[in-house]
Amino acid sequence: MDKSKLLDQSGALGEDRMLLAKVLDRAEQAARRNIPTATDFLSPQQQTLALDLLRRAGVPESAYLRTGGYDGAERALILFLPDWMEPESTESPIRCLRTVFRVEEKVNHRDLLGSLMGLGIVREKVGDILVGPDSADLLVLDTVTDFLLSSWTSAGRAKLTVAEIDPSHLHMPEIKCEEVRDTVSSLRLDAVASTGFRMARSKAADLIASGRVQVNWRECTKPDKLLVEGDTVSARGFGKFQLAEVGGVEPFLALWPQAEVHRLSGPAVELTKAVSGVLVPQF
Repeated sequence: MDKSKLLDQSGALGEDRMLLAKVLDRAEQAARRNIPTATDFLSPQQQTLALDLLRRAGVPESAYLRTGGYDGAERALILFLPDWMEPESTESPIRCLRTVFRVEEKVNHRDLLGSLMGLGIVREKVGDILVGPDSADLLVLDTVTDFLLSSWTSAGRAKLTVAEIDPSHLHMPEIKCEEVRDTVSSLRLDAVASTGFRMARSKAADLIASGRVQVNWRECTKPDKLLVEGDTVSARGFGKFQLAEVGGVEPFLALWPQAEVHRLSGPAVELTKAVSGVLVPQF
């Protein structure tokens, strides 16, 4: 199947279509020239679109790998491998930088990203930014590493000292989650999103219908979609949460499934599902 047909089948428009075209170009380049090639950093949603496209194109999973520079990275790139190259021998195009600042400067993720944009570094060249109290570790492409080492000296009023570090020395910030218990009538997307995003169910349904909600990084406009254990729900401007577990409340309430939702950023929610419209008593 040719590239245009693959892109048409993806349903992607505008910037997403252009991005997917570049992904296909990288895959074709690796296969035709028998050299490793890589995309820029992709968001989780973009990764999902790209992997779906590669499956439709018949590209075997052994022909590429996804990496963000460390296990569990949110932003990642796709590295295409020639037939002769094993994943273990592949040189990653990702570099790790550490920028140090004074604690009292209270530098945050937005400050750092804004200063990078001010230097002309586009978001696609930067992976995750791991911010601590007096330093931040960044995953960046090798094409911008030297420039940042020589030119990135400030973020707002904060002075920065930047150096390259080994990936094994990355500082991983603690992920904080809050658990909240609530009762919902079903595991429909609008019902769960209502609690997860702390809004009325009608507003959650409107948010979903507007196309701003994603389930597992895929746009979902159906309020009645049933969620299952492990689903991640996100909405632009509202954050994201994960349905981590569905199980029983008590032995004598075995018919009353329980759903626990952990936000990946911000509060998390634990939900109790009602059966036949009867709510589980809270003890």
